Amino acid sequence: MLLTHATLATMTAGYGLIRDAAVALDGDRIAWTGPMADLPAEHSGQTTLNVQGRLITPGLIDCHTHAVHAGHRAAEFEMRLQGASYEEIARSGGGILSTVTATRAASEAELLAFALTRIDQLMASGVTTVEVKSGYGLTVEDELKMLRAARRIPDRKPINVLTTHLAAHAIPPEYKGKPKAYISEVAIPSLRTGQAEGLIDAVDAFCETIAFSTEDLAPLFAEARALGLPVKLHAEQLSDQGGAAFAARHGALSADHLEYLSPEGIAAMAATGTVAVILPGAFYTLRETQLPPIAALRAAGVPMAVATDLNPGSSPLASLTLAMNMACTLFRLTPEEALLGTTAHAARALGLKDRGRIAPSLRADLCIWDADHPAELSYRIGATPLHARIFGGLLVA
Repeated sequence: MLLTHATLATMTAGYGLIRDAAVALDGDRIAWTGPMADLPAEHSGQTTLNVQGRLITPGLIDCHTHAVHAGHRAAEFEMRLQGASYEEIARSGGGILSTVTATRAASEAELLAFALTRIDQLMASGVTTVEVKSGYGLTVEDELKMLRAARRIPDRKPINVLTTHLAAHAIPPEYKGKPKAYISEVAIPSLRTGQAEGLIDAVDAFCETIAFSTEDLAPLFAEARALGLPVKLHAEQLSDQGGAAFAARHGALSADHLEYLSPEGIAAMAATGTVAVILPGAFYTLRETQLPPIAALRAAGVPMAVATDLNPGSSPLASLTLAMNMACTLFRLTPEEALLGTTAHAARALGLKDRGRIAPSLRADLCIWDADHPAELSYRIGATPLHARIFGGLLVA
């Protein structure tokens, strides 16, 4: 396919904007891109789609979601509005543990069916690659059930899925007060089995006062590294527990949330290239007031990704373009930073080198937008001007 008369945001250097441009595709790869005036003759005979000046960007990448789960937590939404804090809800048996109960009761087929509806919503906002975490099973078999359901999503939908093991998401009631035992008896065994079954692309954990300390998590991250799996971490969301620096010491792909990130954490991330994943949906839903240190991350040269954190409790957000708008409005990212955060930097946060930009040899995952400038994607609130998606070189709408 040859896409012609496009406005391209290649994301190779900032927006990398090219007007009246073309993109030549060869199977599931990009073969050539540049101004129409420079189109090589070898591509002139390809099947042509004139996009009539529309904007083309790389396919968007949602690098942090919890899309596989059962149930909802609308009642807790009401509780928060009446003054209950996230920690109070969690300590009273709500929060993550209420979703654990629903997820344990659901079959793998049911979890897949629930997830597909959420995936449809993400695709409607331009997502072509999504990361999906476990973390609501908290037993060996239930964690594996979630990972298996996530692995089945691409069989049903035109989207790339990376699966992340997040058994260290919360401490279930049966292990209350015994986080280290939970790590050794559930998190690590489920990690080993999941890796043996080919179900895991990365390992994550929740480092927080209501979850796990860095000391608790050290054996899990050591096991992940021994198995050749990259790590990432939910860090500094509710307090500064030194999680980002801990993650960086383990060569983490990313540290996510980061509202309470310290200067020491920023320096550690900058030194190792760990991506900061910004999650404005959780900030908004929890009515947080502590802003992540965006200016300091920017000054330190830490790449910033943006994701939905799609989950049933703290971020029931299934639009990545709305997350971009929130990142700009709430955190003062620029629209260029927000788009880099859902393309090139999101790819980096997942360890993917073959997507997130429009350049020869990269995956032909693209979005065609009813827009003429990339800032429109962050500017609009709740309206996604998606015209069509191209996934693996195929027009899939």
